[in-house]
Amino acid sequence: MLKDGFMRTILFILLPFLLLAKSSFITPMEYASSLYKNPRGIGCHKCHGEAGEGKLVAKYEHKKEQKSFIGPPINSMDFNQFYRALNVRKNGMPRYFLTEGEIKALYFYLQEKKKGSGLHVK
Repeated sequence: MLKDGFMRTILFILLPFLLLAKSSFITPMEYASSLYKNPRGIGCHKCHGEAGEGKLVAKYEHKKEQKSFIGPPINSMDFNQFYRALNVRKNGMPRYFLTEGEIKALYFYLQEKKKGSGLHVK
């Protein structure tokens, strides 16, 4: 009997913690949005646009020729392309050294933004 009372007491003490452990302070979309806007310094939106649609970052002149630096669209990539793009330095793209979970969150964010905006890019 002492054992049953002890187990009930432990369960009573731990139950609130177990219930709170299931909840989160922010939603997955809020986390992903925060990560997209500031992963490790400069945010993805600065070069790729608010929904990953691509963006003109700068116009400049080089050797008397007008040039543009454009952040390409990233919202139409499949996950494998997206993952590789984040792990290879290319054309001004910084390396962020993101975890796989962070990359999945960013991809989730872009897919949700694309659904919400009606922007279905092929």
